[in-house]
Amino acid sequence: MPATVSAATAVPATTDKAGAAVMGGSQEVLTFTIGDQNYGLDLLSVREIRAWTDVTPLPNTPPFVRGVINLRGAVVPIFDLRVRLGGGVTQPTSANVVIVVEIGSESVGLLVDTVSDILALDASALQPVPATAADEEHTFLSALATHEERMVALIDVNRLFNRGVPSISAAA
Repeated sequence: MPATVSAATAVPATTDKAGAAVMGGSQEVLTFTIGDQNYGLDLLSVREIRAWTDVTPLPNTPPFVRGVINLRGAVVPIFDLRVRLGGGVTQPTSANVVIVVEIGSESVGLLVDTVSDILALDASALQPVPATAADEEHTFLSALATHEERMVALIDVNRLFNRGVPSISAAA
């Protein structure tokens, strides 16, 4: 059985008006890597983190749809986030992980390389995505943040699946 970590028990938090995880005036994000890039997701959208397991492929799906898994009786589509962000196809190994997120009332798994940590980012650390970054990858970003010596691109999961993509239900 794959190892799982529940995000709900990681760090207690309240929410701001936008629904972002907030603790003492900062936004909490789960950070992860794809290649040498650092990304983050709003901690409140994360349901759990799972080790990579084989998926059941589905016919006639977009290239970023890896397939589906059975998660405690629920069919959950697994998306290759590297492909969705405009990169190549991930060749999953036992080192890869799946971040299960809630989008509305549905769960979706995001295949990533590694999960890094949970950061509490001050609002002053969040910078807008530059207007020149209008390529496909950057349309999914809500902000950029610097933390220590790294830049973290914050992904808006709602934007990730609302731009000309079949509905999550149709992909599963």
